[in-house]
Amino acid sequence: MSHQSYELKAEARERVGKGSARAIRRNGMVPAVIYGEKEAPLTIALPYKDVTKKIHGGGFMTTIATIDVDGKKIQVLPKDYQLDPVRDFTMHIDFLRIGKNTIVTVNVPVHFTNEEASPGLKRGGVLNIVRHEVEFVCPATSIPEFIEVDLTGLDLGDSVHISAIKLPEGVEPTITDRDFTIATVAAPAGLKSEGAEEEEAEEAEEEEGGEE
Repeated sequence: MSHQSYELKAEARERVGKGSARAIRRNGMVPAVIYGEKEAPLTIALPYKDVTKKIHGGGFMTTIATIDVDGKKIQVLPKDYQLDPVRDFTMHIDFLRIGKNTIVTVNVPVHFTNEEASPGLKRGGVLNIVRHEVEFVCPATSIPEFIEVDLTGLDLGDSVHISAIKLPEGVEPTITDRDFTIATVAAPAGLKSEGAEEEEAEEAEEEEGGEE
């Protein structure tokens, strides 16, 4: 699992619609809905301060939470949330019910290690990160906090592809038709060889043509 699970207390909402949502926000709450697991959607209201703290604390979208709705505890995973574009105020949250065998699609951040052990970076190369996060399909109970890219031994012009990353069991990238690039070690300006430039152009073309 990624970050430690947590619990939020919620109130069931009887009324729905814009007017009801505005009234909920005026009372310091955030409207939300829980759906999935072949059950009817459940509309709820959550304390604004508690929710905002979790959103800004990191790992919100990849951490299972328990929501206590008037005494009934439901395991959920946040699927989406809307912010007011002007005030950065949390407007609404969608949660997915989590069952024993729930499979989810999530974006997992990429962490890079051992930069000091990369000959290319030591020579002044630049780490060109193609993907800061990767989309995976995995069990909701086994979402990795991050995937790790070891830069040891990478020289100028080298690339790291998804096949080079050891993934936890049951975690699979949503892109399966190619061995996509996560990062490259680019030569610094003035030292680029024609081959390196051609390789970078190919990588850029691959990503532009393959993004979903």
